[in-house]
Amino acid sequence: MALLAHYGWAELGQRIPIRCFTQDPSIASSLKFLRKTPWAREKVEGLYLFMQRETRRSAKL
Repeated sequence: MALLAHYGWAELGQRIPIRCFTQDPSIASSLKFLRKTPWAREKVEGLYLFMQRETRRSAKL
């Protein structure tokens, strides 16, 4: 949810080009896909950690 709120579906689809983000996206379809697909889950987790680091950096400035 945090990634969706921060980036939106279009940006998520550009950063991680998987169908559950680019074609008729929904939270339910994305979670279903990510639970079954370890490589995609790793990419999303990496993006989440990147977002957290960037948020902390900008808060310190």
